[in-house]
Amino acid sequence: MSYPLQPLSSLGVIQTGSTPLTSKNEYWGGDIPFVTPGDLDQILPVETTPRTLSDEGAQQSRMLQKGSVMVCCIGSLGKIGIAGRTVVTNQQINSVEFDQKKIWPKFGFYACKRLKPQLLTMAPATTIAIVSKSKFGHLEIPVPPLSEQRRIAAILDQADALRVKRREALAQLDSLTQSIFIEMFGDPVINPMKWPIKKFGDVGSLDRGVSKHRPRNAPELLGGAHPLVQTGEIANCDGYVRSHNSSYSEFGLRQSKLWPKGTLCITIAANIAKTGILTFDACFPDSVVGFKAEKPETVEFVRVWLSFLQQALEAAAPESAQKNINLAILRALNIPLPPISLQQAFAERVTSTESLRGTHRVALTELDTLFASLQHRAFRGEL
Repeated sequence: MSYPLQPLSSLGVIQTGSTPLTSKNEYWGGDIPFVTPGDLDQILPVETTPRTLSDEGAQQSRMLQKGSVMVCCIGSLGKIGIAGRTVVTNQQINSVEFDQKKIWPKFGFYACKRLKPQLLTMAPATTIAIVSKSKFGHLEIPVPPLSEQRRIAAILDQADALRVKRREALAQLDSLTQSIFIEMFGDPVINPMKWPIKKFGDVGSLDRGVSKHRPRNAPELLGGAHPLVQTGEIANCDGYVRSHNSSYSEFGLRQSKLWPKGTLCITIAANIAKTGILTFDACFPDSVVGFKAEKPETVEFVRVWLSFLQQALEAAAPESAQKNINLAILRALNIPLPPISLQQAFAERVTSTESLRGTHRVALTELDTLFASLQHRAFRGEL
């Protein structure tokens, strides 16, 4: 059985978010979540965010009601979330407030999750991937009867719940790494153990990636043997970049730069100060900074140190079409630097934690495969 397809524009109200003036202090710091792409790709409804708006600030933008489906259409295309309460989004996000006589919101959420491949092919060949509101509205989703939508959503919710528990276990291991850091070195912001302070730029080499050719996705650049890691792959990794979706040809490599395995990648555009250590030699664009140090233990130390600063750096980043920070800001950061022997001991404990994380990742991969199968069958009317 196949279900009829209808465009999103016929199934609800579509809006593009906006950002209230950051210079107006009275607009910020209330209790209304301000959603950016970094808050999306959550399985659970979005109810809290690092940045919030006051009632006055929210009135300067477009408020979304609970159940609205939010999809990133600038930058990290296809990242998605569903509002768990009234929220506001920035301009990178298009949202659909479904007519509940036509679409059950949670069903709409799962249906929109399947649109990511289409969004990726729709974006024009520009520096920043963009899908306009009108193009977004033309995307189609299957529309079974409402009773069937609720049944499908309930089955997918149950499968998702298993994935949530596994991801929560992985998140606890992430917190464990930070806890080990605090135990050994103290809070890196206040430096209670009085470790010597250095500028980040003096701890190792810190330089931007290279992508000189325009357009960046020209066919002659791509499809070769040299891995190309993109900003989104770093932002969404678990601290280590283990895979890549693109590669450079020999021509592509000549206009870029190959960074060695063990380099710490740091995002400086759209997603700010997200990090991942390369597990293979790779190129990356100038929206990413590469950090190398004499000792690999220092790279591991820096990765976890930056995790404490990430939200503050993102909140402070200027915002135009997308948030960004520059290399000078990173180089000027103060970093407390304990002796290399302690950095080595810390790296050993992180390695032990990573072994356990590996077990959880395998189990999560199996659950993801199961979920994908269920979702495929559900939208083909075979569930």
